[in-house]
Amino acid sequence: MIKAMRYLIGVDEAGRGPLAGPVSVGAVMVPRKFDVLKAFPDVKDSKLLSPKKREEIYEEVVSRAKTGELRFCVRFADHVYIDAYGITRAVRQAVQKSVSALAPSSEGVEIFLDGLLHAPSKYHQETIIHGDALIPIISLASVVAKVRRDRLMMKFAEKFPKYGFETHKGYGTKAHRDAILRFGLCKIHRVSYSRKFALR
Repeated sequence: MIKAMRYLIGVDEAGRGPLAGPVSVGAVMVPRKFDVLKAFPDVKDSKLLSPKKREEIYEEVVSRAKTGELRFCVRFADHVYIDAYGITRAVRQAVQKSVSALAPSSEGVEIFLDGLLHAPSKYHQETIIHGDALIPIISLASVVAKVRRDRLMMKFAEKFPKYGFETHKGYGTKAHRDAILRFGLCKIHRVSYSRKFALR
């Protein structure tokens, strides 16, 4: 007998490609009957939203989490782990931690993941290409992951003011590459991603 799925979890990542900082994985869990689009009518792939709109949606997620309507978490894999084990393993570890935090047991849980992401095999799950654009619960997870990573990069910008992290959030813009060439790598750079820019 197949047990009923009582909860849905959406999972997405942010920060796979930057030269600095962690990769971030967001997970959002709602009761199966929860209407994500009704609660968050503006939600879509975080890349298609303005920073202001992402922040608004994130604050609504926080508000609804406080009332118990949903649960969410974000887990990071830092630059050290990425350099040591590669981005694929880093993302996989963060996915596992985020899903396990929300649903230690796989019973009654169905997980939707974006792109090439996979949860631990014990969970009933589906990976959907472009899921962050197609599946609202994944879109919500993408917003949570993006906002939390951006906020962290803003803190790093205060600690390492020469690199402009507040603007590019660690991505490989020309300004960022030029800063690396001028100042070298700082403590949060992914050496495996950034070394070539420092040595030119």
